[in-house]
Amino acid sequence: MSDLAVLGHRIRHYRGRAGLTLDGLGDLVGLAGSQLSLMENGKREPRLSQLQAIAAALEVTTTDLLSEEPPTERSRMELELQRLQEGAVYSRLGLPHVRASKTMPDEVLRSLVGLQRELDRRSREAIATPEQARRDSTAIRLQMQQADNSMPELDALAEEQLAAVGYERGALTHRAVADMATRIGFELVYVTDLPHSTRSVTDLEHGRIYLPPASIPGGHGLRSMALQAIAHRLLGHSEPTSYREFLQQRLEINYFAAATLMPRTASVEYLRRAKQERNIAVEDFRDAFGVTHESAAMRFTNLATVDLGLQVHFLRVGDDGALMRAYENDGLPLPMDASGAIEGQVVCRHFAARTAFDRASRTTEFYQYTDTPSGTFWCSSQTGTGTDGEFSITVGVPFDTAKWFRGSSTQRRSQSRCPAETCCSQPAPEIADRWRSNAWASARMHQHTLAPLPSGTFPGVDDAELYDFLERHAPDEADVDAARMGQG
Repeated sequence: MSDLAVLGHRIRHYRGRAGLTLDGLGDLVGLAGSQLSLMENGKREPRLSQLQAIAAALEVTTTDLLSEEPPTERSRMELELQRLQEGAVYSRLGLPHVRASKTMPDEVLRSLVGLQRELDRRSREAIATPEQARRDSTAIRLQMQQADNSMPELDALAEEQLAAVGYERGALTHRAVADMATRIGFELVYVTDLPHSTRSVTDLEHGRIYLPPASIPGGHGLRSMALQAIAHRLLGHSEPTSYREFLQQRLEINYFAAATLMPRTASVEYLRRAKQERNIAVEDFRDAFGVTHESAAMRFTNLATVDLGLQVHFLRVGDDGALMRAYENDGLPLPMDASGAIEGQVVCRHFAARTAFDRASRTTEFYQYTDTPSGTFWCSSQTGTGTDGEFSITVGVPFDTAKWFRGSSTQRRSQSRCPAETCCSQPAPEIADRWRSNAWASARMHQHTLAPLPSGTFPGVDDAELYDFLERHAPDEADVDAARMGQG
């Protein structure tokens, strides 16, 4: 809603409270009633001198008139109805605008606003079809590939926030993260009953960021989730209006969290020293900054090309071979569907991302060279277990640049002919002949096939559960007032 519309409602509210007509107020401030009507309808911006005269005539301050809050609940509904009817969804219907007149009952106005909210919600939900979602995800992946997976403006923002809380080197502490939240007016609160579809919930009214009390060993997840919530505020994010915008926001908050946990200056200094020693290892980078292996691997791709001059790839693959997440600017052939989407596609079983599951000991990284139709690649893989089962994290480079990495001397070598079907998606002829008509397999449905796409006010979040949570946890107004006065 525009500032002028809110200003107009506040002038009308205080004029009514003072018992003045448009012409009556106009006589006091030297303006025609028609001019005041335009101001109250948000169609004309008053000059400062006019605003001061109006405030004096109504016996209020200019601050009272310029407040961004609608003066009443009725005004709030009228403004929302106006905003919704000016939106693209309603405009496409070709219907006339309904003006909320003085005589319109509150229940009618509330029904109109409710209907148009639902119309807007369903329109946004319909946009996020699986096909559109995959196209949006692919577009963002290619966008980051063109940028070498680097977002320097977010690196700079992260270092600015770190400097403000006195960070020097090493792993970022929980206390430093809490101090960052405090600097922007928020408190970190740990609760046990977050809505199941959320990572965190930010109470904008009371300045609280609610987080789960437990995370992976070492608390890496807690710091990351808090930093992501902080990033939303620092970057001025608002409710996404499309799935593409939702994905872009997720990309930005994840990048900011990683850039804060592994600051660019300190990380590049560390990695350049490791490169000079020909001993780059994701597991060492991980331990140096106290983060997860996946976070360290993905962060490495942000810095490898721009700061180290290395072309790289990253893969997260499930134990069933399905690709969950990937990045490459080194030419590694990724499996993809006809639209270019990679999510859910099956990775060649000869890639290190899958052969790593076969080894007995998984305590250290697994190294392998793989010959592909696009060249030979060296890869380092580490397996782990999450809520959805086992997965592997892989970082790799072309053969010529493997010399900078620990494990480049490995003798393990594999060959992939994918995307040729004869590589690993078809059985050997003798095996096919042996079992044809003699076996029946009941296929397992991949969860991502039916995964819900964003809906509701917040993408993927159950609104009723969210608002019920906020009602339970929002502090009493008396407690808030006392805290503001330094009494609590």
